[in-house]
Amino acid sequence: MNQINPLHIGGLLGILILFLFFQLSNIKTELKEANKEYKKNEKLAVDLSSLKAVYADKKRTKKALERILSQASIKKAKLSIQRDKKSMKISSQSIETKVLNSLMGKILNSSYKITSLKIKKLSETKASLNLEIQL
Repeated sequence: MNQINPLHIGGLLGILILFLFFQLSNIKTELKEANKEYKKNEKLAVDLSSLKAVYADKKRTKKALERILSQASIKKAKLSIQRDKKSMKISSQSIETKVLNSLMGKILNSSYKITSLKIKKLSETKASLNLEIQL
């Protein structure tokens, strides 16, 4: 009675091996999910890094705004421009809608951080504009 049956040892080893294979398959699926999550987070980090590079460059933003405002069609509109260290305020009490459309097309198609935008239609060809862009 004191002897251990070799079939019991073989059965126990078989059950242990099945249990380990089951655990291994679970760990493989968790690893695949973690790998997918890592790739998704890596892509998000690259996107955020590129957005930070675009929005954080104050000199580039200021230079691009100056280039837009110095164009002949926009310059003749006589915009009131106030420059601070952190922002630029552009306003006009009466601006032609064609010039406004051109200005807004250039500003909205670029990457600027617009903190305030108010446009009020005065007539068919005139409007008022208050725009603040953070640098």
